Amino acid sequence: MNWMENLLIVAGISLDIFAAVECQGSLVARVDKKQLTVICVLVTVWQLAALAVGSGLATLLYRDQPTRGEERIGLALAAVIFFALGVRLIVKAVRNERINEHREESLGIRRFLGIAAGTGVYTLLAGIAFGFLRTNLPLMLATTVCVSVAVVVTGMYVGYHFGFEHKTKAYIGGAILLWIAGIDVVMRHMMCCF
Repeated sequence: MNWMENLLIVAGISLDIFAAVECQGSLVARVDKKQLTVICVLVTVWQLAALAVGSGLATLLYRDQPTRGEERIGLALAAVIFFALGVRLIVKAVRNERINEHREESLGIRRFLGIAAGTGVYTLLAGIAFGFLRTNLPLMLATTVCVSVAVVVTGMYVGYHFGFEHKTKAYIGGAILLWIAGIDVVMRHMMCCF
């Protein structure tokens, strides 16, 4: 996989985080830059760990030289994971759960631990898909750092200035990116195996 495919997938899974942080940003009286830095580090480390563990799990399932059948199964599972993650985001967009918008002076770090843990399961699945695709781990992790920090900061300020109304668009955008990645896996990677 090249860097553009990595960016596409990481952005797709990160838009879920954007929506969650946007909702939290809509609650704050002011954005505390120190707290935002801690949140960026927390979410980024959690994302990195989930992707690395997921990729490691996939490599445990693959042999050093998988057979053509095993490789096809791995690629098919990667595509299914991307399509399923996209469906999950569409379901969240359709539900459009309302939040009780009330002003808070400060957001607790525990709240963001919950956000990171909730999205971490899906990031773990994306890491498994990355492992099946034999993605360059350092490139994937570097992309994740950049995208995670950008998504957290942008989500916080969008929520602070505009409220939480854009979360549905973020879910739909994430689903589209993941579906494009799934189609890419089918068209570019699976077709060459047949």
